[in-house]
Amino acid sequence: NPLIGYWQDRTRFRLGRRIPWLRYGAFPFMIMFAGLWLAPFDGATQPYALLAYFVFIIVVYDAINSAVGNAYYALLPEMFVNYRERTDVAAKMMIFLTVALLLGVALPPVIGDRLGWGTMGILFAVVGLAAILIGQTGMAETSVAVESVTTFPQALKHIITHRSFMILTVAQTLRFVTTNSMQTGMLFFVKYTLKIDGAQTGLILATAFIVSALMLYPWRQLIANRFEPRTTGLLAYVVVALGMLPLWFVTDLNGMLGAATFIGVGFAGIFLMDNILLSDVIDEDETRTGARREGMYFGMNGMATTLSTAIVAAAFGVISQSYGYDAMLGVAEQPASVAQGFRIFMTFLPFAGCTGAFLVLQLYPLHGEKLVEMKRELVRMRKLQ
Repeated sequence: NPLIGYWQDRTRFRLGRRIPWLRYGAFPFMIMFAGLWLAPFDGATQPYALLAYFVFIIVVYDAINSAVGNAYYALLPEMFVNYRERTDVAAKMMIFLTVALLLGVALPPVIGDRLGWGTMGILFAVVGLAAILIGQTGMAETSVAVESVTTFPQALKHIITHRSFMILTVAQTLRFVTTNSMQTGMLFFVKYTLKIDGAQTGLILATAFIVSALMLYPWRQLIANRFEPRTTGLLAYVVVALGMLPLWFVTDLNGMLGAATFIGVGFAGIFLMDNILLSDVIDEDETRTGARREGMYFGMNGMATTLSTAIVAAAFGVISQSYGYDAMLGVAEQPASVAQGFRIFMTFLPFAGCTGAFLVLQLYPLHGEKLVEMKRELVRMRKLQ
């Protein structure tokens, strides 16, 4: 991710630094996505061939995904320069993303069962290609200071010595612990702790995401546009952390849906502010170095926040084994301690993630007069260009 971001920051094609990746990267991106569902080998009779195929497809797919995704997100701070514009655009982005997530969860099993998983992959690839190509027609790049002289090690040094970025990235990594632990543990919590149909997991997650989509504009209008980014982010972390505590007490589906609703309210604030806080960090870097490195900042942030996956996986392994979970046993055969183990995982790990993010974000320096002065300096520098 950082290497791709660095390349995008310092390479300007005829159409710009970002848009060519969206316009021309969309085709191989969606071809590789379809390839994920079109494996030509049977795992039962050709396991090594299947393994080799997936290693190749996933590595190439992830690389192109990084390039296209980096270019997309890097355009946010470049196209929209003030806070109100950014909150408005971020809210719209997250509404579309939430709808896409819901469709991505609900439709594949239906289409896969009826038409086959290969056909499903092709259909989603076509929809994805159309969305990217239509969307990029409304995007535009501005004349900014292009990264052209700094080597990759020098650019990396600029970023890892940038205090605002490092603090924000640690906070966002911790908040991803919250969202990843919910995705990882929800099925087990529903099945083994609440002892209800695991199929209800989709309904619970859908409730959280739908509520978050509905609350994006209330967060923008009532909170984000009245307070600065750090304050809005802190409030969002508090709401999500508090929303996790009822999971210690819920015993049925109705209680779980109520908790998911409260959690979704907090998620809206987090989703709204993630990229806006990082955009301010990128603006500050321009005042420090005279160059724009959106691609590398988003790449470094994306690389660092993936550590949350390792944290969640390690915690899941330790807690599930400590409380006696055995994947080879059915629900009724699991020891009674398993229910308590998954309740601990679903309550305390997400709570700890958002609480940790809240505490770390307290150290984030871009707020108050410092943030105002940085914005003034950015305006002054651009007038001189």
